[in-house]
Amino acid sequence: MLEPKRVKRRRAHRDKLKGNSNRGHEIAFGDFALKAVEPKFISSRQIEACRVAISRKLQRDGKTWIRIFPDRPLTAKPAETRMGKGKGALDRWVAVVKPGRILFEISGVPESLAKEAMRLAAFKLPIKTKFIVRRGAGSKP
Repeated sequence: MLEPKRVKRRRAHRDKLKGNSNRGHEIAFGDFALKAVEPKFISSRQIEACRVAISRKLQRDGKTWIRIFPDRPLTAKPAETRMGKGKGALDRWVAVVKPGRILFEISGVPESLAKEAMRLAAFKLPIKTKFIVRRGAGSKP
């Protein structure tokens, strides 16, 4: 599972998920990508499930890039606990995803295979996504 090696603070404030992504919204490495359409926190488990789904479909062909990293801690208090007594313990690591953010990229495979791999990965995510192709990359092998 992905998580940071070190963090400045153990417990972070919750962000507002307003607006669109102002970085990471263009294809940078591959030819095909999965783009977020909705804002949401995506956990490290969900990212790992997507990675496994993509790699199983591609069967060691092509290259995959994960463009998001879960660097924000989310806390939770135990069930049936009274209010107060401070902030809860670390529950999971999440990546803040806003609309327009590129989540995964693939290159070195035909478009049909990349589209199917991204479709399988999209099923693992709690948000709506869109398959996009880099300009001039649609007619590859």
